Amino acid sequence: MSTPLTFGYLYDFRNPPQWERRPADLYAEILDFIAWSETAGFAGAWVPEHHGAQDGYMPAPNVALAAIAARTSKIRLGSAIALAPLYHPVRFAEECAVLDILSDGRLEMALAIGYRRRETQAYGVDFAKRGARFDEFLEIVQRLWAGETVDFAGQHYNVTGASLRPAAPRGRIPLYIGGFAEKALARVAKYADGYFGNEEVCGLYADKLRAEGKDPAAARIRIQSLFTLVAEDPEAAMAEMAPYFHHVNETYGAWLAEDQASGIDKVALKPMSLDAFKRSGILQILTPDAAIDHFRAMQQRINVEHIMMMLPPGLPPAKFQPYAQLFADRVMPAF
Repeated sequence: MSTPLTFGYLYDFRNPPQWERRPADLYAEILDFIAWSETAGFAGAWVPEHHGAQDGYMPAPNVALAAIAARTSKIRLGSAIALAPLYHPVRFAEECAVLDILSDGRLEMALAIGYRRRETQAYGVDFAKRGARFDEFLEIVQRLWAGETVDFAGQHYNVTGASLRPAAPRGRIPLYIGGFAEKALARVAKYADGYFGNEEVCGLYADKLRAEGKDPAAARIRIQSLFTLVAEDPEAAMAEMAPYFHHVNETYGAWLAEDQASGIDKVALKPMSLDAFKRSGILQILTPDAAIDHFRAMQQRINVEHIMMMLPPGLPPAKFQPYAQLFADRVMPAF
């Protein structure tokens, strides 16, 4: 276990219709929870991105990250993930530079190409060309972060005399890329500082690193563990928490089936009844000791550095805080 393991939460800022609240109140309570999580010892606050979702899934992660930066002082923060083909690379590089200043060098971004056609259509982007668009995006952004004045003529972007003013304090922002398909993992190995995603493709990531002449032993890996919860009484926790995590399952299951473009061979998340969800094993509710064993075993299998869990949408953050406190008190000290 050579890599220290840290933990954080993903915040999608959803406001599902069945639990709908005044958005300003919800956002304020999430920001309060994030500020509390820093005092409890959690190491990361991460914001994902989707568009046009009925439940208000966060469409503007960089705006939310600016608010998080203003409310915290130590915790790392970033997108997880931002949909790169929907951004202009110069604008994205500039926003990241400003976020890195606001957070005093705590920004760490994760990007991917996305898997929903309706989102690219809403932005006038060709869904079939989002991978090529992403590659051009990455070249421009990384050259800007390196301090270059960039001229670039590509199929998707044409840039003349672009430079970052102000520059990001650290230069390059730590960059993780997500994905599951072979092309996606090749992109991670070529461009990124690390991989963000699922454990089952980490072997392919190692292969792609070798192909790039890089050492897989030095790989940086962040795992999304959105359906993991720690409780002293898993049965009682299942009764209380399953409806909120079930909403997550239902939405992701529907979205992944729309265009079948995620690159995941066997999609576990599929629409199902609440009772079926409770029986499915998708939501892992572990005792503190079982969670320690679970994450230690993962460390033995892969070089994981950070685990991303989630604040479930619809649940008032104050009601989730005891679960997070238990995790901070009983699980994190083991790592």
